[in-house]
Amino acid sequence: MIINCPDSINIFRTLSDLGYRPDRNSTRKKPSFSRRLASTKFPRFHIYYNPNKNKLYLHLDQKPARYGTVSDHAGEYDGKRVKEEGARIKEVMNKSA
Repeated sequence: MIINCPDSINIFRTLSDLGYRPDRNSTRKKPSFSRRLASTKFPRFHIYYNPNKNKLYLHLDQKPARYGTVSDHAGEYDGKRVKEEGARIKEVMNKSA
């Protein structure tokens, strides 16, 4: 799910207020954040932030990614839980704008 961010908010503070933490294991150059749904590492909501486009890219990781000969991500990009989380994020961002 792609979420447009209002220009007037501090996206890092907003994500922190929503329970997201920086993802230190990200191999991408764009900032990445995650929010656990249980005491275990997975499942978790995972967000990539593109500061050039001021957009969030949200998905739900069900399990860790396995890369090698097979690309196995187990990410959910569109579904009830992702849509509900996207709505929650948009609501908080709109109140902060």
